[in-house]
Amino acid sequence: MWFAGNAIILDLQRDWGLAQQSLGHVTSAVQLGFISGTLLFALLVIADRFSPRLVFCYCSIAGALANIALLFAPQQLTWLLILRFATGFFLAGIYPVGMKIAAGWYAQGLGRALGYLVGALVLGTAFPHLVRSSGAELPWEQVMLVVSAMAILGGFIMLALVPDGPFLSKSSVFNPLALKIIFRSARFRASAFGYFGHMWELYTLWAFIPLLLLTYSNSNDSALNVPLWSFLVIASGFFGSAVGGIVSARLGSARVAAVQLAISGACCLLSPLLFNSSPPVFLCFLLLWGITVVGDSPQFSALNAENAPREYVGSALTIVNSIGFLITIFSIQLASAMLTQISPRYIFLLLVPGPIIGLWMLRPLLVAKQAA
Repeated sequence: MWFAGNAIILDLQRDWGLAQQSLGHVTSAVQLGFISGTLLFALLVIADRFSPRLVFCYCSIAGALANIALLFAPQQLTWLLILRFATGFFLAGIYPVGMKIAAGWYAQGLGRALGYLVGALVLGTAFPHLVRSSGAELPWEQVMLVVSAMAILGGFIMLALVPDGPFLSKSSVFNPLALKIIFRSARFRASAFGYFGHMWELYTLWAFIPLLLLTYSNSNDSALNVPLWSFLVIASGFFGSAVGGIVSARLGSARVAAVQLAISGACCLLSPLLFNSSPPVFLCFLLLWGITVVGDSPQFSALNAENAPREYVGSALTIVNSIGFLITIFSIQLASAMLTQISPRYIFLLLVPGPIIGLWMLRPLLVAKQAA
């Protein structure tokens, strides 16, 4: 459900008369809803007061209903943003709660499990583009219905087939005042700011991949199937997440995160040059970018959990995730605003500072790993 609005935004721009900048607004609305939901769920300790499987299932249904409501809403940007916000809000009961459910099954090897979990998130994120690619004339309403049906099915599968794990633990009560304490740890600062640099790049790239492909297709007279390649580029991140989780058992999460962040940052820097390349080179480049842009995400999650002050782990992770997703809003809105000033082929240069800052801040953990 996360990027369902992005998969149909070109249709809505045509049918509803929305401006080009609406792409950034729609994506940011989901992010803001997710931040709000994450903070509220943490304050109310929802995943501890109720079975996380029930929370996951109910939020899957509620998010799907918010998706479907778009079919009956007035054709106005305001209503589109409200419903995308609502979808993001209920995603807070799916993604973080899903991580909690996974943690309940692993006393060891959680890094590998989170690699597969984030890989699943990547495939789900890409899925609306796959539905959209099934036919050029497929109405956007059908795309939303299929995505919503899959979300409901996923909720029921979780409820029916995944019992609470033997290692499921209670979360500590969320304490916003922990913000004053958690960043005193040099190691936690390193992992958190590395994660922030990663987040500056990730969701903005995902949001604008269809535009990147469309720009290349138009400028090179290439008949690319934009929705299909949007799916493939985003979905390729599954391999970066899953394989990264496996490799991290030997090399450590910091090294795996650093390598993938460096590669994706290089892709940001080189992206304008690729518009002059042949379609096979361009598409292989995008697949490499898709693999590495999210492959570091589960490793940063593992590093943040490992280096957070023990007495504030739950609060620290909530605060860092909320700041990370807030950063994505600024990045997305900046890219959206700059589209009126510069060519789309240069827009991804705005993402370069994220990986650079992330790698610089991650250095203490890399040095510590080498010393060990």
